[in-house]
Amino acid sequence: MSAEIQVQVNGKTYQSQVEPRLLLVHYLRDVLGLTGTHVGCETSICGACTVLIDGKAAKACTVLAVQVSGSQITTIEGLSALAPANGNGLHPVQEGFWEKHGLQCGFCTPGMILASVELLGKNPDPSRSEIRHAISGNLCRCTGYQHIVQAVEYAAKKMKSKKR
Repeated sequence: MSAEIQVQVNGKTYQSQVEPRLLLVHYLRDVLGLTGTHVGCETSICGACTVLIDGKAAKACTVLAVQVSGSQITTIEGLSALAPANGNGLHPVQEGFWEKHGLQCGFCTPGMILASVELLGKNPDPSRSEIRHAISGNLCRCTGYQHIVQAVEYAAKKMKSKKR
């Protein structure tokens, strides 16, 4: 038995027949070939699979593909489409991670970035405590989080200056 879904991923519409038990993370990676969404723990603890579903951060290992039919999904590959024209094609959060060394091995980076994008969409001037809370569902084994917090602060300032 299969189910038909229609989703918009990174601005492109897809129609697919999927098994009802197929997780969104596997749909994105195995069906659509979008491997920036990482498979980590598959228990919702690590956050490596975080994507935006209709603008809200969600762990793709906890969502069935059939549950997002009709939704708009943004993965790390599509984040540049949300970037204001800044000449380098990076979203300010991606730029912040680059400039402030918010990544090391890079495994957690896509999920951290997407969780941060959601935060800045809701709160353009978060405190360090609010940033730490927003990324608390994403685990990083390399950075100690300080550079990630600085990256989000960088992005918040950059996004605020673009609005002026």
